[in-house]
Amino acid sequence: MKHLILFAHPNPKSFNTAILKTTVKVLEGKGHQVTVRNLYEMHFDPVLKGTDFEVFHSGKKPPDVEQEHDLIAAADGITMIYPIWWSGMPALLKGYIDRVFSYGFAYRYNDEGVPVGMLSGKKGLIINTLGSTTEYYDSIGMTEAVKKTTDTSIFGFCGMEPVGHLFFGAVPAVDDATRQGMQKTLTEKLDGLF
Repeated sequence: MKHLILFAHPNPKSFNTAILKTTVKVLEGKGHQVTVRNLYEMHFDPVLKGTDFEVFHSGKKPPDVEQEHDLIAAADGITMIYPIWWSGMPALLKGYIDRVFSYGFAYRYNDEGVPVGMLSGKKGLIINTLGSTTEYYDSIGMTEAVKKTTDTSIFGFCGMEPVGHLFFGAVPAVDDATRQGMQKTLTEKLDGLF
């Protein structure tokens, strides 16, 4: 299986980086091919410009977007790893989605104006860290809101099968033993999914 990981955290010493390393290790250990797109290291340009629309409408693609399209097209599974900031994803990842999960590649509309996902056959997994506890996020309805805006409104909208969404809460406050437990949960989830 070919996996594409979209990683969005600016700190190479973050727990998100530890999650990334574990994810790569588990998947490669199972014989899967893994490609990581570290959006901060890549200095990916997240700004959707008017010129991007002009290029798309001409039937072409900006070169940086075309490279990402090739990687997505080749992937069987797409995993996003990022922290939840202000109840959403980092702006860099949102900009990546704006530019790369584009009309005519990730989705289109049929003659009745109904969206049609074009990335069917791919599995999608999301792994998030939170500053708050998961219990707090659950109690205010934010867990379900985040799932709606990502699992349903990105993966599902584009025709992908959302296969899981992991939330690791209170990451800045927990101790190393708790983080190790989170890594164990991650490993077990990856083993079960892939």
